[in-house]
Amino acid sequence: QVQLVESGGGLVQAGGSLKLSCVVSGRTNGITAMGWYRQRPGKQRELVATMTRGGTINYVDSVKGRFTISRDAPWNTIYLQMDSVKPEDTGRYYCNAINPVNVNYWGQGTQVTVSA
Repeated sequence: QVQLVESGGGLVQAGGSLKLSCVVSGRTNGITAMGWYRQRPGKQRELVATMTRGGTINYVDSVKGRFTISRDAPWNTIYLQMDSVKPEDTGRYYCNAINPVNVNYWGQGTQVTVSA
């Protein structure tokens, strides 16, 4: 089992910055990739950024150049640095971990609200 606890969400003005953290515990040796997802109002949960154990990173096009995913040694904590935020970034952000047999683990999420 893997436990994920997110923090760092809050209210921020458009153009500002926010840094999300996800503390990882449990059987972390089995994690093959981690990432951040978000669920915006009225929309389905979507991928924001992912990182494999080997360090390969992917971003959804809408956040490229603005958001940065990073980690402490795999896997203690992963981060999402959010810069130049926009109102459309508002949503609940979830930390995700996946193991070699494609079992997904989720945190409880942290709310990000961007005011215009």
